[in-house]
Amino acid sequence: MAGRAAATTQAAAAIMGTAVRVELWSDERGEARDAIDAVMAEMHRIDRAMSPFKPDSELSRINRDAATMSMPISAEMFQLIARAIEFSQLSGGAFDITYASVGHLYDYRARIKPSDEAIAAARSAVGWRHLLLDPHQHTLRFARAGVRIDLGGFAKGHAVDNAAAILCRHGIRHALVSAGGDSRVVGDRRGRPWTIGVRDPRRAGEVVALLPLEDVAVSTSGDYERFFEADGVRFHHVIDPLTGRSPSSLHSVTIVADDGLTSEALSKSVFVLGLEEGMRLIESQEGVDAVVVDAEGVLHYSSGLLAPRQ
Repeated sequence: MAGRAAATTQAAAAIMGTAVRVELWSDERGEARDAIDAVMAEMHRIDRAMSPFKPDSELSRINRDAATMSMPISAEMFQLIARAIEFSQLSGGAFDITYASVGHLYDYRARIKPSDEAIAAARSAVGWRHLLLDPHQHTLRFARAGVRIDLGGFAKGHAVDNAAAILCRHGIRHALVSAGGDSRVVGDRRGRPWTIGVRDPRRAGEVVALLPLEDVAVSTSGDYERFFEADGVRFHHVIDPLTGRSPSSLHSVTIVADDGLTSEALSKSVFVLGLEEGMRLIESQEGVDAVVVDAEGVLHYSSGLLAPRQ
């Protein structure tokens, strides 16, 4: 039976504590539905393994037991933590999944922030060097008590990477998959680039930049995603591992890279490092670009986005 003309198929769901969305083109409606179902199943699988809020997730078991024993972990988890350590080294510690040793003390919905004394006590458990991976036994151990990890957006970057691979295996050549602030585009939008808007950090529903993209990942970290304000200070979910507090010099960082792990890790890194050091890091990475909105609302672009097209 001859396939119909390619049509767009879309689906959305709430998974991993965020909005997951898939849009794709396919000649066959059944093929499109199968591909979307496979993507959603993968998102749920990653959520079951990596959610810090599910007590039986692999991540929760690690946080519960790795300070007292060397824990055998899955190959997937081992690789993600190894990549996280690489980004910690690259960023000089600005990206660090052990930030959760302090980060878990904040409750953004309940508007709870830890005391200075609680932050000081918890900071001693922050540090990627506390993560002891054994590549021969495939185990992880925390070097000290009190260490916690949170894969956060890193897991979402991983999820959109996996989703793109699943779509390609299903024969999909034009698609967009997003999980919160992390997106991955497959091919183009049927002859035109996909257009990803960079949200205005202070005006909901408005954008400050439009990025035409093909076959890349894009991640945005902003101080407007999960936050509350108290005593004139905005407490948001991006935590500086060094201070245990939210950086305030930037409003948002958007990174374009070949894969979601890279874009997500570098968006957090730049947010913590600030404009000057953060842009220096981006300029040192081949094939990576950034759009940054600073605390004054001024837009900054990396040189790759400013270069004229060939």
